Amino acid sequence: MYLGAHMSIAGGLHKAVERIMTVNGTALQLFTRNQRQWKVPLLTDEAIHLFAEARETWGNHPVAAHDSYLINMASPKPDAVAKSCEAFAEEMRRCEMLRIPWLVTHPGSHLGTGVQQGIATYAANLDKAIEASETTNVTVLLETTAGQGTNLGSSFEELAVIMETSRHQNRIGVCFDTCHAFAAGYDIRTPETYTGTFDEFHRLIGLENLHFFHLNDSKAALGEKKDRHDHIGQGHIGEQGFALLMNDSRFIKIPKTLETDKGEDLEEDRRNLALLRSLMR
Repeated sequence: MYLGAHMSIAGGLHKAVERIMTVNGTALQLFTRNQRQWKVPLLTDEAIHLFAEARETWGNHPVAAHDSYLINMASPKPDAVAKSCEAFAEEMRRCEMLRIPWLVTHPGSHLGTGVQQGIATYAANLDKAIEASETTNVTVLLETTAGQGTNLGSSFEELAVIMETSRHQNRIGVCFDTCHAFAAGYDIRTPETYTGTFDEFHRLIGLENLHFFHLNDSKAALGEKKDRHDHIGQGHIGEQGFALLMNDSRFIKIPKTLETDKGEDLEEDRRNLALLRSLMR
């Protein structure tokens, strides 16, 4: 099983790999640059080499990048969309240069134009960004969202429409965030509700399009539409829900990473990962 965490790139991209190694993780998510700034620094040959060298030492386990939180390709504002499209295209280029196969992204916010218009805007701009990136080996993973405010992607139907609308369906998949999906109303706590949730996912999207998991418990209750991550077993999902996921043979080879709070010593990651592994039968 590929199991790990999102790691900081403080000190260099290769440091994220070194950090995942210290917690014995076998899957990694990272930002390729400061996610809260529009300015994107050049990716140097040295940074690429150090990252590749660290990955080889680690064992070349699965890696995904997450795009900047500033990007909103569903915005009705032309200037914001233009900036977002270029930023996303650059994120894809960086992934290709670093040989990272997946770029995880939130599908954006319609900011009052409505879900239908927001999805149409997002899908069109996502296509533009994919084409502008001139990449060939990066798959965009639409992340399930909690449904806060005007955010898109909290229902499997919305994700399915985005994928069906795009001209580049072969370049798009899904990242399933347990906290977000639960907060959006998808229950995975019992065998019956867990089965129902993934049956619906398969019916609307197809399990073959699920490429990555974020494993986070939820401080928010079922359907509360609040994005509040909690440590495994300490939130409303609880150990039972994660036990069902960890023992689902369909998802054994799909990378899974934590996105929970932690200190510099990463002890919280060690505890969460140990608990997840203990749930495996």
